[in-house]
Amino acid sequence: MQAVACGELGCAQVEFHRDRAQEVDQPHGRGVVIAHSTTISPNEILGQQDESRGASVSASHDFFAAYDTLLARWPAGTTEIDVPTPYGTTRVHAYGAAEGTPLVLLHGGGSTGAVWFANAAALGAHHRVLAVDILGDAGRSVRAGRPLRTTADLTAWLDAVLDGLDVSRAHLLGHSYGAWLALTYALHAPERVDRLVLLDPTQCFAGYRPGFLLRSLLLLVRPRAARALGYLDHETAGTDTDPDWKRLFALAVSDVPHRRLVVGRRPDPGALRAPLMVLLAGRSGAHDPGKVAARARAAVTGARIETLPHLTHYALPTATPAATNRLITEFLTSVEGPSQSPGRMRGPGDRPS
Repeated sequence: MQAVACGELGCAQVEFHRDRAQEVDQPHGRGVVIAHSTTISPNEILGQQDESRGASVSASHDFFAAYDTLLARWPAGTTEIDVPTPYGTTRVHAYGAAEGTPLVLLHGGGSTGAVWFANAAALGAHHRVLAVDILGDAGRSVRAGRPLRTTADLTAWLDAVLDGLDVSRAHLLGHSYGAWLALTYALHAPERVDRLVLLDPTQCFAGYRPGFLLRSLLLLVRPRAARALGYLDHETAGTDTDPDWKRLFALAVSDVPHRRLVVGRRPDPGALRAPLMVLLAGRSGAHDPGKVAARARAAVTGARIETLPHLTHYALPTATPAATNRLITEFLTSVEGPSQSPGRMRGPGDRPS
């Protein structure tokens, strides 16, 4: 069967025979051979770039109602900021202390910036939390102007977002696809990243499990909300993953037809300069968490590796948020680890570093 479809991992053209799939080594990570005739890397599965200019992500009323339900659970005092960039307008949810190093949150595919509702209050006690709706994914960011096609475009877009927020230097925190983006950006602009937190990062240190890719491909081929909910129920079984978030994610799969996630090669984490914490889901179905931990330790000297043994990939960051928030806060507020200069919001006359 051959199809072009969009799901929670992005878009892909696939020839799919489930019983013949196997994991293979590739120059920039692992991939899956589908029917022994087409080799699809995880990056190709994650997304194909939209070639059209002025494209925006459309969505149903139900999706935006679910989005607003999550956003209503953010702390009082949260503000919404629309940041113009050459690639379109980016929605940012802002909350927390004006002092200290800003903390930029990058969500996983299909989750939107609203997903951090259970983390914003705790993290905002020490930082100005800036949760971004990644351009090209579901959410309230709107693509317009330059096409967003390559990793270079993606990092230039995030440069423009930080410039528009008057942030010269920040901590970055990303989950899943957002972790890949956070690591990629930290390597692109090390002078702008103070500390880096990766939650169950995909395509940063190890490839995907074949079974995870196969289940994801079923959603790509048949993007239905009920199928997505069943997928999430299976993956997050035994956790207290939030039902409002699961509904939002399912509707992102089924009701947002023009999602296009920009992806690229697996980054080289050995070149990372920022202090790093990797927080893994011990029951992650996306990859082998033990392999990710070992490779992260080997690649990044002094990296802090933590595992929440009962959580799954999609349970982060909404399930058991107290433990997640505590570990993140401990890492970001500790005095240990190199830091080139204090992170801060830029003043009116400042320029990017």
